[in-house]
Amino acid sequence: MTMPETHASKADGAPITDDMVEAMADEAERGYDVEEIQRRRQGGRAQMGSAASSVESLRLDPELERDLLLRAAEEHISVCWDELADALVARYRGVAARL
Repeated sequence: MTMPETHASKADGAPITDDMVEAMADEAERGYDVEEIQRRRQGGRAQMGSAASSVESLRLDPELERDLLLRAAEEHISVCWDELADALVARYRGVAARL
């Protein structure tokens, strides 16, 4: 018995064999459900405004980071930095508008 030839590796490191390539080719020949593929690709964060958002970096000293994380936990705000920054900027906008 001969070992099947491998062509590459999947993301998990498993080899892609001749049998797998043949199965993928058969699936492609049968056709794909385009609507299903589009449904699976929808994801990510919702758009915030009328255009694509910019990506900015943020440097924090350890004490400030700790304080922000504790405050986020107290207020049940996600500790995802993007979401935390969005919430803080939204609050700042509200305060700045009243000044």
